[in-house]
Amino acid sequence: MFRFALVGWPLNVICRSGASCRCLTLPWVRRALGVTRYAASTCRPQTESSTRTSARTDTIAVFTFHTTESSPPGRPPPPGGGTNRTRPSAARRSRTAGMFTLTEVASLNDIQPTYRILKPWWDVFMDYLGIIMLMLAIFAGTMQLTRDQVVCLPDLDSDPDKVAPLPTEAPDRLRGKESAAVEQGAPLTPAPDQAPTQQPPPAGIRTKLDFQQYVFVNQMCYHVALPWYSKYFPYLALIHTLILMVSSNFWFKYPRTSSKIEHFVSILGKCFESPWTTKALSETACEDSEENKQRLAGTTAQHKHFSTSSEEGSPNQSAPMLSKSGVTFSTEKLVSEAPSMTILDKKDGEQAKALFEKVRKFRAHVEDSDMIYRLYALQTLIKTVKFIVILCYTMNFVTSIDFYHLCEPEVKHLTGYGKFHCTHNMAFMLKKLLVSYIALICVYGVICIYTLFWLFRRPLKEYSFEKVREESSFSDIPDVKNDFAFLLHMVDQYDQLYSKRFGVFLSEVSENKLREISLNHEWTFEKLRQHVTRNAQEKLELHLFMLSGVPDAVFDLTDLEILKLELIPEAKITAKISQMINIQELHFYHCPAKVEQTAFIFLRDHLRCLHVKFTDVAEIPSWLYLLKNLQELYLVGNLNSENNKMIGLESLRDLRHLKVLHLKSNLTKIPTNITDLSPHLVKLVVHNDGTKLLVLNSLKKMTNLSELELHNCELERIPHAIFSLNNLQELDLKSNLIRTIEEVISFQHLKRLTCLKLWHNKIISIPLSITHVKNLESLYLSHNKLECLPSALFNLLKLRHLDVSHNSIAVVPPEVGFLQNLQHFAITGNKLEVVPKQLFKCTKLRTLCLGHNCIAALPERVGQLGQLSHLELKSNCLDRLPPQLGQCPLLRRGCLLVEDHLFDSLPVEVKESLNQETAGAFANGCRCLTDGR
Repeated sequence: MFRFALVGWPLNVICRSGASCRCLTLPWVRRALGVTRYAASTCRPQTESSTRTSARTDTIAVFTFHTTESSPPGRPPPPGGGTNRTRPSAARRSRTAGMFTLTEVASLNDIQPTYRILKPWWDVFMDYLGIIMLMLAIFAGTMQLTRDQVVCLPDLDSDPDKVAPLPTEAPDRLRGKESAAVEQGAPLTPAPDQAPTQQPPPAGIRTKLDFQQYVFVNQMCYHVALPWYSKYFPYLALIHTLILMVSSNFWFKYPRTSSKIEHFVSILGKCFESPWTTKALSETACEDSEENKQRLAGTTAQHKHFSTSSEEGSPNQSAPMLSKSGVTFSTEKLVSEAPSMTILDKKDGEQAKALFEKVRKFRAHVEDSDMIYRLYALQTLIKTVKFIVILCYTMNFVTSIDFYHLCEPEVKHLTGYGKFHCTHNMAFMLKKLLVSYIALICVYGVICIYTLFWLFRRPLKEYSFEKVREESSFSDIPDVKNDFAFLLHMVDQYDQLYSKRFGVFLSEVSENKLREISLNHEWTFEKLRQHVTRNAQEKLELHLFMLSGVPDAVFDLTDLEILKLELIPEAKITAKISQMINIQELHFYHCPAKVEQTAFIFLRDHLRCLHVKFTDVAEIPSWLYLLKNLQELYLVGNLNSENNKMIGLESLRDLRHLKVLHLKSNLTKIPTNITDLSPHLVKLVVHNDGTKLLVLNSLKKMTNLSELELHNCELERIPHAIFSLNNLQELDLKSNLIRTIEEVISFQHLKRLTCLKLWHNKIISIPLSITHVKNLESLYLSHNKLECLPSALFNLLKLRHLDVSHNSIAVVPPEVGFLQNLQHFAITGNKLEVVPKQLFKCTKLRTLCLGHNCIAALPERVGQLGQLSHLELKSNCLDRLPPQLGQCPLLRRGCLLVEDHLFDSLPVEVKESLNQETAGAFANGCRCLTDGR
């Protein structure tokens, strides 16, 4: 009985028990009880009353041992009952200390305070829910680490034969062994006045399981009988909560989005807090009211001026056209006459100028993609899916958490029992925590679904400032898209005042008004003079790029001939342009210029060439079509078939002296308005950027056309409309899909055709009928799929330029010698092996390109080419060069394109002759047919 009672005794009872204190000297007893330190002085005699109390405690402890305290799997339970609990073991303390603190884990859900303007109410609510779920998961995990246990008792009914009474001699044997151990160690002397007390035998059902077997069974049943969810719920809840927290704020952390968000928040704060903004807006608003009055007065005066002016001094003849096409001219005063702008603080103006620049660059950078929107939608979708997954599998495991479990581990051969009844002390607590966790997850999921509804119920990649435009004087605030629009929608959920003030910095009118005075201070006459250059035609040229306007000092450059304005949104041509008496050419690249009335009259009479590059047809200045003395017009931009009617707005009829029209666009047909130019147009150029040109009937009316270029128009055959152009001298059909040129026989009716360019096509062969085009002087057939040259080609005796480079030609017919007027011959990039000797009968040859072939030897008759100034022989199979090259008086080393080792093989006197640099050699044109290469 002593051995059984000893297992259940609490440590304080054992230590104060007179007889039992001796057992602590035994090492195996101390190991079983978990006693690591023992001192004999701790045992003291007890009084009779205290001994009775200890006995009662002992009796209670025997039968309450397994239900009052149990260790987690892997650790023995502390001996004793619930009246005296020991501290957690070192393993438990280290495991508890190794957990994350709530502050550390909550930092995953923390964001910078500046980002709070991008947190709508649902994100804030979900953050708080995440913190609550995190606290619940940490609490459940802590409770499980410190309190979770399973206590099991064997099922004696299933194994009645295994129940046996404890032997009565066990206490005597234990006492004998104890006495022997005490005799060997330090003896414990009981108090002389204390009589030994006999403890009552324990009542209840006895088993033959000892302490280690109970520990083993508890561990086995913890892993076998307990459902997995009961053991891992806190950890799963913690992992799920961390995933939800990371998903909520991932768009603030991801590098490709966090940089844009940080930049946006920074700019938004500066726009909102700038004291200069209110001051500038109030002054520009006052200025707008004054300008509106001036416009009204100017419009009245302008109508009177049109009605009373003479035919020569004003565009009276075009008055119906002006009213019909909506052409108006600005009557605004010069910038220097706006006194309200000069009182603005210069420092504030520079800060606002930098802020406008930041806003423009940020918009261009962010509007290109929708990465932020997609990432936010993706993380919301992930949270929603996560919520559904958690809810689906968690609801199935709520009922699996139970206090009572029946365990049947396969340990009968170790314990003698095959079935055990177990209790899980944390079951009630875990079940309550799980229900709470499910409730929080349901609320979290409902908010996620609402967020998805908000994301997809309307297009968040578009943001309109319509309300801001109505409330403010800046009606040009543009609508934004993609990530820029999404960020503004998020800000509106925080405070709509942010986007209202931010929209002012998107207004081009506002920006130009605020920068107008600083522009004139920065671009002085001396600075502009430094930017004036001379182009290839030796003309004075000034190119202004990405300014807020045209500086006033530009119009003081009276000797300027060409003015280029690019990406200037508020370009204004004032009356001061009349001082520029030498101006002949203007370039407007994405620059819808406004022209005052006096300036228009000057340009109408003096401007000769105009270049306009645009994105939309509306960007073409309306006054362009009234320039009666304009001779060359270049239009580069989108002119698709839907906008063909708008190309000339009303008509090109007033362009009476226009001779050259260049259209670089995506036309599907030649605009019918061009026929108004037929009496005087001599050159038409259409670069179509890969759009197929289907309708060319309008060309038939262009009877005075002498040059026609149709580049990249997806043409498969030579258009028949071309054969009606009797005055055509040059035809260029570069970069099309032409495979056959059988229609070339029709060119015999074009008596003035001298130049035919069919390069960069897919022509397979040259028809024999080409011999009928007898007046042809230049023929370009490079970059095709020719394999041979017909003999009929060399009947074109007037041919001076022949380019057949980059084909698959292997043989040049000897009839090439018939071309006595040939000056430029290029056959680079073919499969030529032999240069015919008859080629050197063309004594007028100046340029001969034979590079990138398979030529093994250059005939010595090359010395007969007395006018040869350029010879290309690179990338052939030559072993040497003929010394007769020295007989070509105009050929120099710089125009002889050949490998160095071949040049070194020439005689010394030949090399000296070729190395002479004379001005005459370069004057004769040391160049190859670069146009045909």
